[in-house]
Amino acid sequence: MTAVAVIKKPMPERPRFLGLPITPITARRLTNFRANKRGYWSLWVFAALFFFTLFAEFIANDKPLLVRFDGAFYTPVFNIYSETTFGGDFETEADYSDPFVAELIREKGWLVMPLIPYSFDTPVTGLTVPAPSPPSLQNWLGTDDQARDVTARLIYGFRISVLFGFALTIIASFIGVAAGAVQGYFGGWTDLLFQRFIEIWSSLPTLFLLIILASVVQPTFWWLLSLMLLFSWMSLVGVVRAEFLRARNFDYVRAARALGMGNGIIMFRHVLPNAMVATLTLLPFITAGSVTVLTSLDFLGFGMPPGSPSLGEMLKQGKDNFFAPWLGFTSFFAIAIMLSLMIFVGEAVRDAFDPRKQITGDHG
Repeated sequence: MTAVAVIKKPMPERPRFLGLPITPITARRLTNFRANKRGYWSLWVFAALFFFTLFAEFIANDKPLLVRFDGAFYTPVFNIYSETTFGGDFETEADYSDPFVAELIREKGWLVMPLIPYSFDTPVTGLTVPAPSPPSLQNWLGTDDQARDVTARLIYGFRISVLFGFALTIIASFIGVAAGAVQGYFGGWTDLLFQRFIEIWSSLPTLFLLIILASVVQPTFWWLLSLMLLFSWMSLVGVVRAEFLRARNFDYVRAARALGMGNGIIMFRHVLPNAMVATLTLLPFITAGSVTVLTSLDFLGFGMPPGSPSLGEMLKQGKDNFFAPWLGFTSFFAIAIMLSLMIFVGEAVRDAFDPRKQITGDHG
């Protein structure tokens, strides 16, 4: 009796992303995303700009990053120091843009200022022309009509707009996905009543209501976020509801019910992954829409508190100061570039999750 050698074929290695194994369908989606060159590079550019603005306090600030005084180190960007700490006369916080305070520090040490020595609310002194002043070596994008550095306000305003858009998108997505899942999975009277409520709620004039509410209460970042959240969650209900209505009668869902599995587990473990494909493709567009609404409210004067760095407020200054075209051009191009990058990324994500999309060498 002869022995038969059994040769085992090695298992094919799973695709990897950032060193971690991924499924073949995820690998195909990543390949499709990279194939859309316009969206792929837009993601990198947008991520670089956003990462840059996250450290706005270290880039544009009227406080030193580091102070060496009388043998000790101080970090005014993190802590508050009185003028008496550096040999001054007042117990109030030191004004490092004051030549007197700067000279006191240099007598016994040194200080390191950020690349842009102005914060978003720092009045620029020593201008040779009345504000708004044109771009110069001191103020790269000029100053606004309140003598504040436009470059510093652009950096802070970009960060606030993006963070606002991200926060609103994430919270609204959780609420919208949960609402659409319950509505589509249970159907019947639950679906019918929920649909009538959404039809009434969505017919309300959102922008007018936001203006009215913002005029009653002094708006803040979180107050505006809460107001816009009242209406933004409905953007994902429709697609999630449709996916759950379609999938709730599939064989694997019926089998899970027959095995005694609870509705919550079936909804969020077995049906939700299918609905998330359509949901993820809409997220960049929802973020762009959120930023647009915030910009509109700031432009109309019903957005962030007065003095806050805001792209909408910068756009309004450009409208009010036609003789200072750098204000209008700066705000217009900043908003246009930011929204364009978001839309390009959204198109690439949509192509990546489209099962009918074939991999090609270049999509854009």
